[in-house]
Amino acid sequence: MYLTILIAYFAVLMLIAHITAKRGSADSEFFSASHSSRWYIVAFGMISASVSGVSLVSVPGMVTTSQWTYLQTCLGFFFGYIAVAYILLPLYYRLGLTSIYEYLGTRFGAVSQKTASVLFIVAKMVTSATKLYIAILLLQMFIFDGWGIPFWLTTMLCITMIWLYTRHGGMKTIVWTDALQTVLMVGAIVILTITAAGSAGGGEGLWHAVRSSGTAQIFEWDDWSSPRHFVKQFLSGIFIVIVMTGLDQDMMQKNLTCRTLKESRKNMLSYGAAFVPVNLLLLLLGSLITISAARQGATPPASPDSLLPWYTVNFAPQYASAILVVGIISASFSSADSALASVTTSLFIDFFKGGEEGRQKVKRGTLHLAVCAVFALLTVSLQYLSDKSIIDTIYTMVGYAYGPLLGLFAYGLLTRRGAADRAVPFIAVLSPAASFAIDRICAAAGYTFGYELLMLNGLITFSALYVSSLAGNTNRKQTKRRTI
Repeated sequence: MYLTILIAYFAVLMLIAHITAKRGSADSEFFSASHSSRWYIVAFGMISASVSGVSLVSVPGMVTTSQWTYLQTCLGFFFGYIAVAYILLPLYYRLGLTSIYEYLGTRFGAVSQKTASVLFIVAKMVTSATKLYIAILLLQMFIFDGWGIPFWLTTMLCITMIWLYTRHGGMKTIVWTDALQTVLMVGAIVILTITAAGSAGGGEGLWHAVRSSGTAQIFEWDDWSSPRHFVKQFLSGIFIVIVMTGLDQDMMQKNLTCRTLKESRKNMLSYGAAFVPVNLLLLLLGSLITISAARQGATPPASPDSLLPWYTVNFAPQYASAILVVGIISASFSSADSALASVTTSLFIDFFKGGEEGRQKVKRGTLHLAVCAVFALLTVSLQYLSDKSIIDTIYTMVGYAYGPLLGLFAYGLLTRRGAADRAVPFIAVLSPAASFAIDRICAAAGYTFGYELLMLNGLITFSALYVSSLAGNTNRKQTKRRTI
């Protein structure tokens, strides 16, 4: 059954790729879909790109440790989308950017542009490989282990398929495949929630059971030192979106495929509004699972991330496992395909652009293939990190990469000063290091940083850029010419 689902899934993706790439494979198609995407298709597809397979597994499990307090962050997300829609999108459209880091090249210099691009590439490759790793683990468990096929070969097969359906159509193909993957992912969440509701008893008293289960508290007001305090999570949610959407080439490249700024803004606000109900549904699913487990006298697993798979395997109907696999694969592949295209774009525009048109096309194709190969190696290497806490540490450390991006863009937009372009790579390394040190010191003193560590990282970068402008004797006349 699982193999049939997988074959059908890839067959549909290849059909979409054939249709969308029918008119050719020019760079304008690959990088920006010739700015012809319909905003509502982009908005719908971006849901699966953000709510990854990791989120599909992790968010339901959050109810066992932090109840529904994650919604405080999600509320902040929406205001972050407003900031991106009205501050960053107009800038990108006005400058006609393909890589958003071209702005930093214009503002500060080529070194700053390349540094930002490297920060994005490292963060995106590691996080997307980890998301795909989880999906491939499921495929391995349900299909390929039974045939004796090793993990590395399963990984190569999956990434080869991604390369095949994105290599010609690029972003034009990804916009439509993401929409399909969102349908499958959201459908999986809805079906799993309905199934869990039935196991939890259903009926009119179900919502009362959820509220009295001790898993549905949303707001945390009392303990300021808690990383789940409302102010911390709400403000952090705003900045997380600004950085991980507005300053992320992957997410913004899809937005920039829309025909006009007005349509792109509609896409951003619609997608932002959809994020809260999707995560609310995931949290509700987690509460229903805990209620169901309690009624059956079962003890949930200690690891929050194991809650949904544990319930699906042990208590849900047999079809639920297939639904879970489809949901995770759809979300993970949606994240992986756009990550590979956006990393290729960033490398091509920020490092290798130039030369004859024919050679540029070959160069772009070679880069895309090379990115896929590196991505495969990175995904395979994750199987040797058997300690899950190490993978969590990778996510935490990669998050530090976005702090310097926040500081760079904030400094460029909020000041008229220049910066020492050659110092930017050193600042991009020292700022996360300083943030990590401050985090450790504060933890020893009893204060626990949450997502607000991102803001601290950005502030340190901002301050270091200001100091560099003083040390470099950057004059205001030069700055005004570079200010956008």
